[in-house]
Amino acid sequence: MAAPRSHLNCEDFAEFQELLRVMRTIDDRIVHELNTTVPTTSFVGKVDASQTCKDLYESLAEAHTSRERLIKSCIAQTSHVVKNLQEERNTSPEDLALLKTLRKEQTKLKLMQSELNVEEVVNDRSWKVFNERCRAHYKPPKSQ
Repeated sequence: MAAPRSHLNCEDFAEFQELLRVMRTIDDRIVHELNTTVPTTSFVGKVDASQTCKDLYESLAEAHTSRERLIKSCIAQTSHVVKNLQEERNTSPEDLALLKTLRKEQTKLKLMQSELNVEEVVNDRSWKVFNERCRAHYKPPKSQ
């Protein structure tokens, strides 16, 4: 999983989406990961499935937490920009360039907020697959 950059630039939505795409690699490859690391019944003695599932659980949990933190950070940053632009708009309602910038930032904010919904779907799918394959080998803490 790629770690978020030390200073994330939330201004460029395409960059934001690309970073999320890279960070979601673990979720995209979970079925393959489980197929190659969690043994079938014929290979049970050759691999420590409980440790493998525990490691995968920890990786998934960390990936989900860091992505959620990233998304919420960018939403907060963009919300602040929108708020400032709305205040400027109230003082100069005739400024069309300002209105255009405000609309652009509001659209970006809505797209970022929709990424939280996408994140929920991605996370649910990953946990479902994880639980199907690892429930016999590893019981995660109750916080999940």
